[in-house]
Amino acid sequence: MSDRPLGGLATGVALVVLATLTGVAAQRMAGGDPVTAAATTTVAATGHTTTVAVMVEDMRFRPQRITVPAGDRLVIELTNHDRRRHDLVLASGARTGTVGAGRSARLDAGVIGGTVEGWCSLPGHRQAGMTLTVSTDGPSAAPAATGETDGTSAAPAATGDAPVPAAAATVDTMADPGPGFRARDAAAPAVPPGRLHEVTLHVRQVELEIAPGVRQTMWTYDGMVPGPTLRGRVGDTFVVTLINDGTVDHGVDFHAGALAPDLPMRPIEPGQRLTYRFTATKAGIWMYHCSTMPMLLHLGNGMYGAVIIDPPGLARADREYVLVQSELYRGGDLAAMRADHPDAVAFNGYAAQYTHRPLTARAGERVRIWVLDAGPNRDTSFHVVGAQFDTVYAEGRYQLRPSDPGGAQVLPLGPAAGGFVETVLPEAGHYPFVSHVMADADRGARGMIEVTGR
Repeated sequence: MSDRPLGGLATGVALVVLATLTGVAAQRMAGGDPVTAAATTTVAATGHTTTVAVMVEDMRFRPQRITVPAGDRLVIELTNHDRRRHDLVLASGARTGTVGAGRSARLDAGVIGGTVEGWCSLPGHRQAGMTLTVSTDGPSAAPAATGETDGTSAAPAATGDAPVPAAAATVDTMADPGPGFRARDAAAPAVPPGRLHEVTLHVRQVELEIAPGVRQTMWTYDGMVPGPTLRGRVGDTFVVTLINDGTVDHGVDFHAGALAPDLPMRPIEPGQRLTYRFTATKAGIWMYHCSTMPMLLHLGNGMYGAVIIDPPGLARADREYVLVQSELYRGGDLAAMRADHPDAVAFNGYAAQYTHRPLTARAGERVRIWVLDAGPNRDTSFHVVGAQFDTVYAEGRYQLRPSDPGGAQVLPLGPAAGGFVETVLPEAGHYPFVSHVMADADRGARGMIEVTGR
């Protein structure tokens, strides 16, 4: 994985962000046939075979440590009691294929002469704790290759490929994306008619441009990051059909409904579908996201969206926009996600897109901006330069109304929190909006409202 520059230079209200963002490689489907490979060793073979039963449960190998006499041949009988596919890869080269839920595989690890590390190679599983260690209980030769615990080992290619860096690219978010670029439409959808809303969401793995000239393979709902914004009223019922057209297991969790997560939020395999039904009993802008572990990896790779449930009596605004802030991580790097080191931060999935294609309004119009912080890690403090908010609604309640004597300058939100602000922009001009977490504004969490005369 090559190093890449990331930085920024402020000129007026413009910022430069440098980031290299690379792709998440597609997991390839593999069969369950065992593969035999001998461990690297110089120990004398005993001629004896040790057979060990290993179970997979709750994203763990049980046992996680196997001890065998030095020189014995090790055979692992792997049974998957989890609800998801897994595999077992040893740094020596031995591996199972993908083992489905309720299925078994036999792995011949060869003659064991030292410590050998193992792991599940499906994306994020190793980093989530699916590791196994084989060691000897007597004199042994030098340890066999172990692979590194951060998932960047030069060990054999994974059955479910981990993120692979693409060609390095330097990103200048001040560069115009080009005449053919179309920013994500930030206009809030209208409240649909009726009280029952039937929605189909397709999980798709697609390559998207996330900054000028920079493309990255993302896990998505309906091929977009964030996923489509849904809208309704308190008391409305949503029936969502989730279809997994991706290459790994995925699920969904709608914060806008309250229900036991056991079945509707379960992960489903490629080609499967599930029905998720909930009734919106509380107002607000709610997050939905992939429910599959490790959630951090799935959120960090683009699997999130917003559901707006209007507060009762919500007045009409002249302009109404939705901005979902999120982080972008090069190559779907789970270690960077855990360390809270994003390569870029964006509104609606593309760094600084609304500085190049501004939102619009007329002087004197009431503008409402819904904001959701999808994270997965970073807070936001939403601010419009040159404006004061006379309405602030956050996490289900009004904090400020136009009749109040005071005003507000920011809408502060933690990850998964949301709300809206309203303002009347007084005169024609260009009004930048930013996350006032300035490091993230520098990374691309910024845009512009272009206001024309009345």
